[in-house]
Amino acid sequence: MRALIAVLLVLLLVLQFKLWFGDGGLLEVRQLREEIAVQQQENAELRERNAALEAEVTDLRQGLAAIEERARSELGMVVRGETFYQLVEEPPPPPVEAER
Repeated sequence: MRALIAVLLVLLLVLQFKLWFGDGGLLEVRQLREEIAVQQQENAELRERNAALEAEVTDLRQGLAAIEERARSELGMVVRGETFYQLVEEPPPPPVEAER
């Protein structure tokens, strides 16, 4: 009777080991779920970025306002009749070294 209990106990331990640490075990499943969550978050961020880019492309294709805004901000262009003022700051004077 004791031998049967010992065999069953060893069998139980082997099965538990496979359940926790074997291929497709609980630890591996948890790790895969975490990886899936990270990938889903990254996919959501990329979807948002793609939607913003798609909206910008649509706006550039359909409206002149977006093209004008881009030309003004990125290329520094102005419309005829406008006056462009550029403010240049003077560099700060060099620090004075203390005499010894």
